[in-house]
Amino acid sequence: MLFPPPQNGKQASRLIVWWIGFFAFLNVYSMQAVLPLVMDDFQASPVQAGLTVGATILAVALVSPFMGMLSDAFGRKLIICSSMLALTLPTALIPLVSSLNALIALRFLQGLAIPGIVVVLIAYISEEFQANGVARMTATYVGGTVMGGFFGRFITGHAGHLLGWRGAFVTLALLNLLGALLVLWRLPPSRSFVPNRNFSAGLNTLWRHMHHKRLMAACAVGFCVLFSLVGTFTYVNLHLASAPFFLSSAGLANVFSVYLVGVLVTPLVGPYIVRLGFLRALLGALSLSTAGLLLTLWPALPAVIIGLTVCSTGVFICQSATISAIAQNIEEGRSLATGLYYMSYYVGGAAGTLVAGLAFEAWGWSGAVFSIALMQALAGAIAVLVWRPSAQGVG
Repeated sequence: MLFPPPQNGKQASRLIVWWIGFFAFLNVYSMQAVLPLVMDDFQASPVQAGLTVGATILAVALVSPFMGMLSDAFGRKLIICSSMLALTLPTALIPLVSSLNALIALRFLQGLAIPGIVVVLIAYISEEFQANGVARMTATYVGGTVMGGFFGRFITGHAGHLLGWRGAFVTLALLNLLGALLVLWRLPPSRSFVPNRNFSAGLNTLWRHMHHKRLMAACAVGFCVLFSLVGTFTYVNLHLASAPFFLSSAGLANVFSVYLVGVLVTPLVGPYIVRLGFLRALLGALSLSTAGLLLTLWPALPAVIIGLTVCSTGVFICQSATISAIAQNIEEGRSLATGLYYMSYYVGGAAGTLVAGLAFEAWGWSGAVFSIALMQALAGAIAVLVWRPSAQGVG
């Protein structure tokens, strides 16, 4: 059987961990491929349209730390499955909106459900697997998120070309429901989870985490990393929809096939991240990503596609290195630590839609690229200052 029935005491398979990442990220960036259609429908500016992406990411950021505490109290599988079911409702309502503000509000509600999936799953992995298994399963999860991010854009782009962007979100709502039922059926219950409903202790743990320099550095790096990814893949759509490219929404969806390289590469590099060291892996991935980003400035579609491929692959390796470092070096309050990381990570993504959008409005795609490259350089500087090679388990 493709999905053997789970039993108490059984570890999660790599396949179900991959599927959870897939269904969570099917929704986060799905608006990007139809952004030009939304702009035309509501007569919106680039930054206003970008808020339909940024609202979801901001909601994820705001809820992530608290979802960690909730999960510590009530369990991993309950929160993951409940959140996946909750994601279905705002997705189903999106096709009915009559204003841009209503669309942004529903995208925000989508984002409120996502931390219960992504934050809690990392805590689940940290508890259920040994050290080498954590890196491997984390890389598997990141591979699922990459494929989910790709298919979210790919489905909405092609469905939007045929049915309009509203019809595309009807399709996503049905897929969300399918994913929730699948995970409810096949995710094994936790074996090592110990509930902690002492919220005052949780606040004390939060205070200690906020004074943990390496964790805070990881959060800052996460901010810069998602700033880069969201800023790039939000506004490159507007760049490619205009001269000299003039791509349709289906054409933009096809461009997101560059994500498939990340699907192949990220799980393969998981074991090598630990061997190479988190700092060296991160710096190498940042350099790779920046080089790809600069290549997109060449006004030729093949160059842009190659540049996006290299840029996104580097970002995915950065994410895997950073969350693996957190999973392996935080001994207490892992769900809360992961929540803090995702809060910073997604605030960075929301900032990317705003800052890169303002740069795009002022100076076009080259302005957006410059703002993103500066943020990647900042991530490298933070990592070098705090993630010392001599630090145990970090460098």
